[in-house]
Amino acid sequence: MLTEAEFAETICSHFRASRSLIIVSEGSAYPFFLIFVNDVTFFNINVTMTVSRFGVSLEKDLLDALDQYVKENRFSNRSQAIRQLISRNIVEQKWQCNNNVAGSVTLVYDPNRREILNQLADILENYHQEILSTQRLILNKSKHMEIVAIKGAASRLTDLADQLISIKGMQHGKLSMSRAD
Repeated sequence: MLTEAEFAETICSHFRASRSLIIVSEGSAYPFFLIFVNDVTFFNINVTMTVSRFGVSLEKDLLDALDQYVKENRFSNRSQAIRQLISRNIVEQKWQCNNNVAGSVTLVYDPNRREILNQLADILENYHQEILSTQRLILNKSKHMEIVAIKGAASRLTDLADQLISIKGMQHGKLSMSRAD
């Protein structure tokens, strides 16, 4: 039996020439669906945008999950949701490939704990080349939010976020990254 990675590469290689998009999803042995593509060109005031229309076959429970995702994230249609999911997947692959990305680290902490502020300052100083800006928001007397805008190699930004989030006493931390190229 092929590993998941070998299976995905085999399928991708086979369909690359036919301009079909393959999405491999989580689940049983080789769960996947194929999206067959036809090119369509739209013209909009001096802007030419080529998009592709396609048909998708999904199990009912997966379609229901997609519809729920559309509703929860307030997309106007399924196409926007699928586009966002594919973009997120590409970004995550870029993280793994250590490409140049941009993003933010959002932190929530108690400003009355000086050791948190000192460690935060030390870590940010060590990563000054990746930091675009910082913003501190006072939520209340015992809770501040710090948003650190960052840009650089994905592995370095992940290391930065891991160090910040793991500061003892940090109440919340989240890394968000997007393509920067």
